[in-house]
Amino acid sequence: MSLPKVVAASLISTFSLIVATTALPSRAAEGMWTFDNPPLKKMQKELGWSPDPAWLTHAMHASARLAFGCSGSFVSPGGLVLTNHHCAAECVEQISTAKANYMQAGFLAHDAAEEQRCPAMEVNRLESITDVSAAMKRATQGLSGEAFTHAKDAATAKLSSECAAKDGVETRCDVVDLYHGGQYHLYRYHRFQDVRLVFVPEQASAFFGGDPDNFNFPRYDLDMALLRVYENGKPAPVKDFFPVNPTGPAAGEAVFTAGHPGSTQRGYTLARLAYLRDYRLPEQLVRLSEYRGLLTRYRATSEENARVAAAELFFTENSIKVLRGEREALVDTRLFGALQADETALQKFVAASPSLRKSTAKSWQEISAAVQTAHEIGEAMEQFEGASAFNNHYFEFARTLVRASTELAKPEADRLREFSDARLPEVESALFSTAPVYPEFEKIKLGWSLTKMREELGASDPIVHQILGNDSPQQVADRLVNQTTLGDLAARKQLWKDSGAIARSNDAFIKLALQIDAASRAVRNQYETRVSSIIDRNNQQIAAARFAMLGTGMYPDATFTLRLSYGQVEGWKERGVAVPPFTDFAGAFAHATGSEPYELPASWLAAKDRIALNKPLNFSSSNDIIGGNSGSPVINRAGQLIGLIFDGNIHSLGGAFGFDGSSNRAVSVDSAALLEALTQIYHAPELAREMRARDAAQASNP
Repeated sequence: MSLPKVVAASLISTFSLIVATTALPSRAAEGMWTFDNPPLKKMQKELGWSPDPAWLTHAMHASARLAFGCSGSFVSPGGLVLTNHHCAAECVEQISTAKANYMQAGFLAHDAAEEQRCPAMEVNRLESITDVSAAMKRATQGLSGEAFTHAKDAATAKLSSECAAKDGVETRCDVVDLYHGGQYHLYRYHRFQDVRLVFVPEQASAFFGGDPDNFNFPRYDLDMALLRVYENGKPAPVKDFFPVNPTGPAAGEAVFTAGHPGSTQRGYTLARLAYLRDYRLPEQLVRLSEYRGLLTRYRATSEENARVAAAELFFTENSIKVLRGEREALVDTRLFGALQADETALQKFVAASPSLRKSTAKSWQEISAAVQTAHEIGEAMEQFEGASAFNNHYFEFARTLVRASTELAKPEADRLREFSDARLPEVESALFSTAPVYPEFEKIKLGWSLTKMREELGASDPIVHQILGNDSPQQVADRLVNQTTLGDLAARKQLWKDSGAIARSNDAFIKLALQIDAASRAVRNQYETRVSSIIDRNNQQIAAARFAMLGTGMYPDATFTLRLSYGQVEGWKERGVAVPPFTDFAGAFAHATGSEPYELPASWLAAKDRIALNKPLNFSSSNDIIGGNSGSPVINRAGQLIGLIFDGNIHSLGGAFGFDGSSNRAVSVDSAALLEALTQIYHAPELAREMRARDAAQASNP
């Protein structure tokens, strides 16, 4: 599952360090493989089958990425997109009102006129992958520090903008760093910015079992959502899609996922892993636990506040479990010992080669020194440039407007990377979102984050004192929210249109963003010069050594780009007891207690006599997944959708650092359950017909 934005932003800003590749040859079912380098020989040997180019191209074009951090797939020629309920939760919350709580009641559009636009959602479809390694490495060759960062950002912006300019705002292009700088690829996407909600079930059925069952199995969840992409005001026709198989997979069947895993750290140096284990993960867990308490108290104050904060609490609880699982993996001496052995083996290989010894021998030492620097200056980076101090939508708007007023006047090569031409559609989409902003909720969140800023940096810190003065954090938060107009879309559009209005503005958040901008840029520059660029440059050297040692028959760490994984439908043994791979509808009713989080909604209770209770509901498989894979299609050899990834088991959380095929499991909604629920519970047979695979030829002829 995905991290909430408040967590993801702080982690990304503080750890803008590139991930590496695994240091050992992969084991059966292990690997998140790029579509231009699938393990065809390995699959042929283990499965007796491997996909041909047509299968891979079809699977690539039928897969979808939700730009904020989830996966999905096209499941009809009419632009219908299948993903998870929790991936659509932000949209569901945004279109809900006090009178129509779709998180609680679910949502079904009976026709196109009833499909509601998601205010802040973008769907991407990968069109092509191009190797741009030579151009990127030429741009940074021989450079270090600030010069390295500037050259890398400038080359990235140039390649991305040249690619996107060919097709205008409908194209998104990202330069993707793979193998720790060993390769750079240009991913070109078709972007759909008009995304509409078609169907979600009640949260009670999508998240049955709640936090206690999260990352556990057996599960009994209908964690699904249906969206539709539009172009020019009409449903977008798509050529490639995965028809939904009505019977689902069989035990032991080979299954494949085509999703967008967010981030893994399987190739981090030991110094970076120790820093995560000993400092960052414990700090994040404490912070998130406190934030969960704040949200829980806020939700208890009224029914409307419970609705407003529901999605934020869900993602926060999910993140706590993810980070706790990651830390437990890192304190496992067996795993850390194996990682240490991998690093030692690579260092010995480097030491035995005169050329590698000259270029790479000191790389681990330099990365270790950079990690220590990150420990010293990372908190200020996270609080100010990462905006952890300002957990608030108004500040997000203000910073975008303030920085755009100066960045867009510069040559593209000199801008901050987030204001490159290729990324401007994304910036504008977030800035001009019609999603509601709730002032009282924003006050509570901002007051808390300002309090944490003061705790972490100290009241005597000059920037902290500049922001708070003699007032309490909550007093400052209340005043800022009371004196802003940035909740008004028209006001934001006017400030975007007239950059000169920024300097004249009396808006409290504009003034705050201007007030701290110089200091925030300074800490960012310091961090990129003393930490990120050093790690980036040395990672490239380590990557070259790894290629020399292992060749290119290995997969890179996850980078929220499309990956293929394969496995089979199977359970595992927990403390010596076999865990079967399937659950069914009958199990959901058997586990229902009538109270949260095991309360089935009224729609399920009313439909019990119509449901085929023996139909499979969820299943586990040995596919290698991680956060970001939520919403990924599970497909069979015929290219039919047979499942929908929505979770992993508790062992999968250690997958951030390594894969254990004996226990790491992905958890999916069975395709049979998707169709059964639509027809028998939610009275949506037309959607089931639109999705359903009518015959094998429909799916096997992409």
